[in-house]
Amino acid sequence: MSGFIPDHRLLISWLISNSTALMDIGLVLFLVYTMLFIVGERRTLWMVRGLIILMLASVISQRLGMVLLSFVLEKLVIGSSVAMAFVYQAEFRRFLEQLGQGQILQLFKRGSPIPKPDNVIEEIVDAVKELSQNRTGALMVLETASSVDQRDFVNPGVSVNGEVSKELIQTIFQPKTLLHDGAVFIRGARIISAGVILPLSDRTASRQLGTRHRAAMGITERLDNCLCIIVSEETGSISLAEQGLLNRPLTSSKLKELLDERFSPAVERETVTPSLGRLGRTIGIQGHNLYKLFFLRSSTPKKKK
Repeated sequence: MSGFIPDHRLLISWLISNSTALMDIGLVLFLVYTMLFIVGERRTLWMVRGLIILMLASVISQRLGMVLLSFVLEKLVIGSSVAMAFVYQAEFRRFLEQLGQGQILQLFKRGSPIPKPDNVIEEIVDAVKELSQNRTGALMVLETASSVDQRDFVNPGVSVNGEVSKELIQTIFQPKTLLHDGAVFIRGARIISAGVILPLSDRTASRQLGTRHRAAMGITERLDNCLCIIVSEETGSISLAEQGLLNRPLTSSKLKELLDERFSPAVERETVTPSLGRLGRTIGIQGHNLYKLFFLRSSTPKKKK
């Protein structure tokens, strides 16, 4: 018992000897949490996890003396970081601007509330209904499941990145605007781009079908994770393309029914980060459990045989 060190003294001694490593881990966790909080999309979680796995593999290979493998993994980490910065350039630009202006706390403020799925679908259907009544041609690509690779488009169009609204959709497809001839690409509750040029289908179609219908058939033949809504400029009829097939003519109520079954805008901005209070409680609980596991067991005096 003379060599017994109290629990708190053992803990303080361990913390002092490992303070640099703990600070390093804490800063990395904080940066990862901040990045997830700013971007705020669930699909980004897998990208961040992949980057963390590459970083851990690079550190482990370096510690094990695997020089070549460590070199390759290090370059992969750098390339992945640059790629993520390019994909989310708008969010990173906002992050750097607020950081330079000293607005650190602004980074942790949530944006506008997520539009409900019914509201987004209603905005789309209302816009299509009025476009149909006015015989204004329109073409919309709706992402339904996994992320659509915009490289499958002939031309990705002009970035919009605005919330879906009836007024914005109608404005884009007005005949006098520069973007009305292309398609609108919708991901979740946001209009990503307009003026998108789509590949045309090689199928022999009816003479009543124009370029918009052939483009809708072409992109849905290539991709099974999107839908296309078409409004005919000649007749005002509404069509829905899926997997290269056209469902036409549709009423606005039937279109809404089909979108309710196949389109889920709510997944676009589903948050992946807990609140700071919840995160702090989680860290505190896990830290307390680790303390009991390692220090209380190690400090318990052994019974004499």
